Amino acid sequence: MRPIITAYDWVPDFARGQVRDLRLRWALEEVGQPYDVLYLQQGEQKQPPHRDRQPFGQVPTYEAGDLMLFESGAIVLHIAQTQGDALLPADDDARARAIEWMFAALNTLEPPIMDRANATLFERDEPWSLPRLPAIDRRIDERLRELAGRLGRRQWLDGDRFSAGDLMMVAVLRIVGGTPLLDAHPTLTEYVARGEARPAFARALADQLAGFTGAPPPAFAAWVAAQGETG
Repeated sequence: MRPIITAYDWVPDFARGQVRDLRLRWALEEVGQPYDVLYLQQGEQKQPPHRDRQPFGQVPTYEAGDLMLFESGAIVLHIAQTQGDALLPADDDARARAIEWMFAALNTLEPPIMDRANATLFERDEPWSLPRLPAIDRRIDERLRELAGRLGRRQWLDGDRFSAGDLMMVAVLRIVGGTPLLDAHPTLTEYVARGEARPAFARALADQLAGFTGAPPPAFAAWVAAQGETG
């Protein structure tokens, strides 16, 4: 049975290659599981029937038979646990460490990184955004230094074997890819590059980018036009 994931048919340029369905696509490519995609127009994710799949009106979701899941971390973990040992080692201790790194990516690294995305993109016109940036950047840099220190000279977080922990960590670090924050830590830029060099990642990214065939919603087009008039 081919699972079905949901994704957007259009996002702004800055979000392409970052929407979280990429994490599912990457995991499915790593385990060799074909899948189908249900594409949603912007705004459709907030309406039924998608609200039945995802109570918060977001993507991605994952459907396989009677199973319906949301949250990218939970879905990647399910894929890793049910599709052989490509993403989770058979050894119990190594398996537990891989899952630990998944949680670290989502709970320790991603929150301050997304706090920065909110301040610089989604809330950039709010008066509190710019004053918050130095504190946010300091928190991110602290986490990146700690992660780089633990990674050290290892190829992957737990040694020589790529796991779901690395998949999730690379996906999170890519959010600040190409910025001085990540560039200040060559150990991590090289780590992200190793992840992006994996054939499964290349296929997943190409598939996501190829799916952006829709048109922007009218509200976005109006916003762009307003920026041109006032810029």
